[in-house]
Amino acid sequence: MATDYFRTEPPEGAFALEEGWMKLPTTAFSAAIGAIHVRGEPGGRIAALDCGIEIGNERVGNVHGGALMTFADIALGIRVADAAGHAQMATVQLLYGFAGGVRVGSRLTCRGELVRRTRTLVFVRGLFEADGKTVGTADGIYRVFET
Repeated sequence: MATDYFRTEPPEGAFALEEGWMKLPTTAFSAAIGAIHVRGEPGGRIAALDCGIEIGNERVGNVHGGALMTFADIALGIRVADAAGHAQMATVQLLYGFAGGVRVGSRLTCRGELVRRTRTLVFVRGLFEADGKTVGTADGIYRVFET
């Protein structure tokens, strides 16, 4: 169940047909890759993105790497928000390793994992999957702010 700091909305598209998904209210640049949905309890949420043609590479049929990294930043940020109890943070470092292409039309998922938390920094990592295959890994460091 999503908590207050996300202010989730009803699911969209194919997610509306599946139980448990809630849409994150992304805006500005974060909204450029499409609607991101979450499911699960704090600390164990799964983030998902249905990869549309608008984030595909021209004439290749794969999702653009920049869109994958944007999703990684948001997906890991969800885990950081769960650890901090709020969503006031900034990305300090994000390392994404491409392990395979993601086809346009695929659903990309990630479950972030907490590695370590200090007073102001949160270290997280995630495994990214599409079509039953691992397509990437990411490690992030986020600065959390006082609320």
